[in-house]
Amino acid sequence: MDSKSKIQLFFLTLFLFTLTIANAEALGTYIVQLHPHGTTSSAFTSKLKWHLSFLQQTLSSDEDPSSRLLYSYRSAMDGFAAQLTESELEYLKNLPDVISIRPDTMLQLQTTYSYKFLGLNPARENGWYQSGFGRGTIIGVLDTGVWPESPSFNDQGMPPVPKKWKGICQAGKAFNSSNCNRKLIGARYFTKGHSSVSPFRIPEYLSPRDSSGHGTHTSSTAGGVPVPLASVFGYASGVARGMAPGAHIAVYKVCWFNGCYNSDIMAAMDVAIRDGVDILSLSLGGFSTPLYDDNIAIGSFRAMEHGISVICAAGNNGPTAMSVANEAPWIATIGASTLDRKFPATVRMGNGQMLYGESMYPLNHPMSNGKELELVYLSEGDTESQFCLRGSLPRDKVKGKMVVCDRGVNGRAEKGQVVKEAGGVAMILANTEINLGEDSVDVHVLPATLIGFDEAVTLKDYINSTRRPLARIEFGGTVIGKGRAPAVARFSARGPSYTNPSILKPDVIAPGVNIIAAWPQNLGPTGLPEDSRRVNFSVMSGTSMACPHVSGIAALIRSAHPSWSPAAIKSAIMTTAEVTDHTGRPILDENQAAGVFDMGAGHVNPQRALNPGLVYDIRPDDYIIHLCSLGYTKSEIFSITHRNVSCNAVLKKNRGFSLNYPSFSVIFKDGERRKMFSRRLTNVGSANSIYSVEVMAPEGVKVIVKPKRLAFKQVNQSLTYRVWFISRKRVKRGDGLVTYAEGNLTWLHSKNGSNRVRSPVAVTWKSK
Repeated sequence: MDSKSKIQLFFLTLFLFTLTIANAEALGTYIVQLHPHGTTSSAFTSKLKWHLSFLQQTLSSDEDPSSRLLYSYRSAMDGFAAQLTESELEYLKNLPDVISIRPDTMLQLQTTYSYKFLGLNPARENGWYQSGFGRGTIIGVLDTGVWPESPSFNDQGMPPVPKKWKGICQAGKAFNSSNCNRKLIGARYFTKGHSSVSPFRIPEYLSPRDSSGHGTHTSSTAGGVPVPLASVFGYASGVARGMAPGAHIAVYKVCWFNGCYNSDIMAAMDVAIRDGVDILSLSLGGFSTPLYDDNIAIGSFRAMEHGISVICAAGNNGPTAMSVANEAPWIATIGASTLDRKFPATVRMGNGQMLYGESMYPLNHPMSNGKELELVYLSEGDTESQFCLRGSLPRDKVKGKMVVCDRGVNGRAEKGQVVKEAGGVAMILANTEINLGEDSVDVHVLPATLIGFDEAVTLKDYINSTRRPLARIEFGGTVIGKGRAPAVARFSARGPSYTNPSILKPDVIAPGVNIIAAWPQNLGPTGLPEDSRRVNFSVMSGTSMACPHVSGIAALIRSAHPSWSPAAIKSAIMTTAEVTDHTGRPILDENQAAGVFDMGAGHVNPQRALNPGLVYDIRPDDYIIHLCSLGYTKSEIFSITHRNVSCNAVLKKNRGFSLNYPSFSVIFKDGERRKMFSRRLTNVGSANSIYSVEVMAPEGVKVIVKPKRLAFKQVNQSLTYRVWFISRKRVKRGDGLVTYAEGNLTWLHSKNGSNRVRSPVAVTWKSK
């Protein structure tokens, strides 16, 4: 080997050695869960010192352990988040009192009219008055922060801050303690998990101040005060109100431009429990995860034990089956529905044909209802142009024209900006087969409308049929009461639950499409950096918008019934939900009746939820028996509950146990023909109430309920019933088929027809 080759080999070896060392020493962020009554904890005067001791043992002697510690947890769970190398991780796993170590992962973020649509209005004898508009209740919102100057957070007429409140108003960039008031009573921000994995490259407020709009929108949806003359450039004008306008709001900023990291979320839940919130609203999530690996499930179990209701978004991965996230039975999991409010922006094609579309492009803009323009759809071989991705539209082909952009890949409003920058003067956003008729509107930066899939096919046929296709967009303002609603939003995540099909998820659906709510003054209504327009309110769609509706409703129930448990509040919301739309016909999912895996118990009805008559209550210990019945191991259950249990003893003592959930998920596996469930109802209505059962049996199933009548002599009395589901179907072993059926079981008040306590029933036949 010549000297040149030897030198090359030497440097190659050195490079590989350096690379190996670098990889070995790369730091990752991990959440370390410890035994809450660990044998080593008594030697330390505080939890923080105990947590640091684990790093002291793990790191080399000359390194300060606090330099690696991100968070010390003591309420949502016992443990800490820290940065570790692979070798340190392996060492730490073997230390006493370490239960589990999970890598830090990232989750994603998932109005002037919705309160009226849900039957809430300021008239007397209304649910708002019965609940005092949610006064005295504290809603904790984990999101992207808040724009405190928004009129939705004005504290005029608000009661004093509750004495139990222990939270703070944390100062930071463009935010100080004076930004909090009697409405926005607390604000904190959490960056350590995010910045350890993904440094801040985009300018962002390192404070509770909202940089993206999402958190301001969700917070005001849950508890914003009345704001008269609210609108988005003239659309959806009216009084903007949150669901619980009298409730207090505490904001925990855990989400940044790159997403929301579990270590930050856990830190916020940890602090929120101690701060004294009554409701936790999390419009974020990921995919289905086993409960013992799900940080939100673990933190929310602790919150539930403290009497805090945890409300989470179901996710936006619909209409795919088994896409629902946040599946823990102690969480209220919320899907999204539509309103009967429309923003028509119709396409009139050159052949005279009309295509229905929707948009919130400013009505008062001189280009609204503009002249007829030439249409262009760049679909030949280049999918980037088809989707109007940045840099994909040739100026010579789109200048002065109306451009058709397929939906998908990049943001809806961003496509309009791309068209504008390329010289296009209008846009038609075309749904693909994935989106079908879904109509999430935007405040576009140029004249634009969104059309459904069928309309898109017609439009493209017209473009291909003529040498010079023409069209114009005709904007129709705001229309209320047209069309059937509510319906299930197409993007709303669906059941059955992947990790725990024995619990029917989502629990309910709530308004989540085209929701108008508060918006930061540093952003245009599209959220695009190029959008220089400024508004106090903007429109968003997602289960992120549905979640705070139910958070606010939970606050109303909590104010009216302060002694109720989180399970009782959730039961009230579920058993009073509607399964028919405002025309009295079944709620739709696209063109067919929605099923239990699409909408859970149905669509929220806050007025009825305040007076459910009966509730299915659940004690924390019941969830532990449920986890045993799922076959979770002792260590997995301990990770979630911090309870040492012997499942053999627990199940022996609770033979035939079924969780007292307000819905039924019946699973017949190979050869099984009969399932029995026991349920316990508590009377929260009036004394001397008698209820009779009414059953709509799922197809192929016989249902027997004993007793058929429940006579409650006093308030808060609990009575038990049993229900047997007997399969009339024979499932062949080995055919691998999974089939479903659904029905319902309802308890009717004998004298008071308004109390209908309804539970959906899902039946699944599985053959291996």
